[in-house]
Amino acid sequence: MPLPATSLYAALLAWLFLLLSLRVIRLRQRHGILLGTSHRLVERAVRAHGNCAEYGPLGLLLLGLLEGMGLPPWGVHALGTALLAGRAVHAFGISREPEALRWRVAGMALTFALLGLGGAALLGLVLADAAGRL
Repeated sequence: MPLPATSLYAALLAWLFLLLSLRVIRLRQRHGILLGTSHRLVERAVRAHGNCAEYGPLGLLLLGLLEGMGLPPWGVHALGTALLAGRAVHAFGISREPEALRWRVAGMALTFALLGLGGAALLGLVLADAAGRL
């Protein structure tokens, strides 16, 4: 079953992840750090990258399951936009020195909205599907 909306957000998140990865590499080279962080800007870049790696896959899994269960495209796109924007805004906020806390918080709020709303929607779709089979 094709999942065009989920595929779109997977592709866009892959590009974001690539950019965050390249930023870590560039900062490691600039500051001569091969392993670990030992520099505040490298630490921030590593955490922006790591945070994307931590939340992105679960977000994409939710999107794919929701799309597969028949959530209307507008719903998948709304949640996908929250995931992508949340990860990008969070990365922007945590990467700044001094930290742009409002951006970081906004990014987490968008991501948590995706997780909470997406999880609830998926549970509702699963229960409705199960009830329809009884």
